[in-house]
Amino acid sequence: MESELQQWDTYPGDSVTKVVFGHFPMSFTASSEVGQRYENLFARHSVSSYICGHLHGKFNRQLWRFHSSKSLSDVKVPKKVRSFWEWELGDWKDSRVIRILAIDRGVVSFLDMELIRKNEVEEDFPTTILITYPVDSTSMNSIEHITKPFRNDINALVFSTQPIVNVTAKVFDSFKDYKIVEEVPLQPVGSAADKPLFHGKWNAESYLTASATRYLLQVSVLNTHGKETRSNLRPFSVQGKQAPFRSTLLARLVFEIEWEFLYLVLFWSNISFLVMLLCLPKVLNYFMERNPFYCQSISSPIQRRKYLFLVYWVLTEGSRNRMFWFSMVIYLLYLLKLPWFWGYATSENGEIASMYLSGWRVQSPDGHETLDKLGSPDIMTITLPFMYLVVTPMFILIYSLFVERSAFYSDCSRKSNCKNDSMHHKESEQLAQLVAVVPSNSLRGGFNTSSTCKFSCDWTRRFLLLGCLIVTLIHFKQCLALMFAYHLPFHGHHHCSFWQLCFLLAPSRFLSKDDDQSNIFNPQDHGNQVI
Repeated sequence: MESELQQWDTYPGDSVTKVVFGHFPMSFTASSEVGQRYENLFARHSVSSYICGHLHGKFNRQLWRFHSSKSLSDVKVPKKVRSFWEWELGDWKDSRVIRILAIDRGVVSFLDMELIRKNEVEEDFPTTILITYPVDSTSMNSIEHITKPFRNDINALVFSTQPIVNVTAKVFDSFKDYKIVEEVPLQPVGSAADKPLFHGKWNAESYLTASATRYLLQVSVLNTHGKETRSNLRPFSVQGKQAPFRSTLLARLVFEIEWEFLYLVLFWSNISFLVMLLCLPKVLNYFMERNPFYCQSISSPIQRRKYLFLVYWVLTEGSRNRMFWFSMVIYLLYLLKLPWFWGYATSENGEIASMYLSGWRVQSPDGHETLDKLGSPDIMTITLPFMYLVVTPMFILIYSLFVERSAFYSDCSRKSNCKNDSMHHKESEQLAQLVAVVPSNSLRGGFNTSSTCKFSCDWTRRFLLLGCLIVTLIHFKQCLALMFAYHLPFHGHHHCSFWQLCFLLAPSRFLSKDDDQSNIFNPQDHGNQVI
């Protein structure tokens, strides 16, 4: 990129206007290996504007960002402030949005227009007006205007399928209730009737003001059918003052934050949380499994309502099943080190590449080497939703299913003790310790699981199963989006992460299922299970 821009530096500065086109916004681009970013490169080579796509206008139709930076210099020469605009281009496939871009003596202006709206068919191309000078003060590069003298010109491009009869530019003063200050007739440049450029003269010094939004310009066009078309009111500043550009909070979050650095924070925060979720319960099991206070609290409804104990309970009981705990550890290691799926990363007819958590792994064009960690940070649109909306909730739901099973046996044990007054006091303590220590292991029968006990945890289990269904549907939707984006066939070789999720959630549902046998519990028959 730098070599392409350097070849134009040999020409005089006034004769060259640099406009760069790219797919990704600056917020989604990664730095080079030495830490250089495109923003500094574009500013250093006096790029006027950068036009990008990728977001398809979903967050805002005016995703604009003004970049400015100070160039390096020595002590004798002061620093120069260089700047350029970044304008996201709307979507053509769904919204039918096109952009008309014009360069008028180094000044770049553009107009976005929607050709065909939903449920609307236009017989003719609509009359379109683009004012090329003076430029809109909300999207102008003020640094370029400071070095250029005033121009007593008004230029506009008019595209129409009908012959044009009259073109007039009107100046409004916002400080005087938007009254018309001046009307300037515009004449076509050239003798041909199909040339769209119209030009007029005015006295630019009459509009010197400290405000960048006081004066507004509008061009009206009248065709042979008597139909008048007006452009939007746009502020201008002949002095090169830039008006503030207002954007929404969501647009700023997507378009102005450098996701390369935020992605690493979000990524490692999620990985650290999952590692703690797997390792901390094992430590708690070692210290609290034989703790008398924990064994008494697990059977106490009052203690179980406390949030701190509830966290301890979820972590301790959720990790008792060794098979599922090791399965979750292996699944997390798989996501960190092994490929998630395979697909066409570059083109439909290209080589099949593998997608890892760190990025794409593809073969070089000559086939002699493998390129790793490509597509960052854009890869976060796949990894972050999957890790935050699927993997993390799945781990928590698996823990919660086994905790709900522990609560079921604990409630049934407490109600069984209340009904059996003839039971010996020592046997009652053994029963409470048995249920508290191994609520999630293989308790098969032994006490009366009445309908009252089942009803107490029935709604909790339904809520957890509903959460499992929601997580599965979210993951299934993500897989469908990947299939359409990278042309993936729907089978296990290309969707390893999808089937692994099903293999974890489905068995956890049945292994954590409450035992519905209606036998009377006998502590002596299960004494070996406590040991």
